[in-house]
Amino acid sequence: MLDVIDINTQDENEPTSLHDYKNGDCELLNGSWKAGWALDLHTISSIMLPNGHFENHYTKLGYALNQLKYHNNFEQLSFLIEQMTLFLKTRLVLPYLHVILPIPASKQRERQPVYEIAQGVAEQIHKPIDFNFIKKIKNTTELKSIQKPYERCEALSGAFEITDSNLYRNKKVLLIDDLFRSGSTLNEIASVLYRDAGVQNVYVVTLTKTRVNK
Repeated sequence: MLDVIDINTQDENEPTSLHDYKNGDCELLNGSWKAGWALDLHTISSIMLPNGHFENHYTKLGYALNQLKYHNNFEQLSFLIEQMTLFLKTRLVLPYLHVILPIPASKQRERQPVYEIAQGVAEQIHKPIDFNFIKKIKNTTELKSIQKPYERCEALSGAFEITDSNLYRNKKVLLIDDLFRSGSTLNEIASVLYRDAGVQNVYVVTLTKTRVNK
């Protein structure tokens, strides 16, 4: 297996948005939820170099998210919060959302990007946020290394539980994540929310989406 290292030579000031998400244009996400959206694609192109590394050309959002997640550049946080807030204000369902539920972190970090993004968005749109409702109760293999969809489903089966079966019953909830790859984790969590929490509708929003669902 190639030792793939991300190389980014992109000018961060280059305007590379593919969607006018501030006016509601976005990538639609299909899954076991009522509606789902990614503001933009994560990369525009990805070229494998002879040495096995990748040279990625990011969208504006993709670049900012890459800097936050993989280079601990938390100066990008306010920009990402602002962009997701602007997009959510174009959604007709926004006034009817009861709570924001951030996706549980896949690994332990001193600062969790998804939690901080979700917290900032919740403050901007004046919605409550619940960090403790969805619990990850099983360690899972990093999904990027699992190629077959059914194996991902098996890995995630029983990985999440909710803390109160009545708290959000018949409510509309919004799941926030940073990057949409295959959607396996979001699908599993949405299924748990419908089955065990009795929510009325699940909505999903992420900052970016990979060009290939894996």
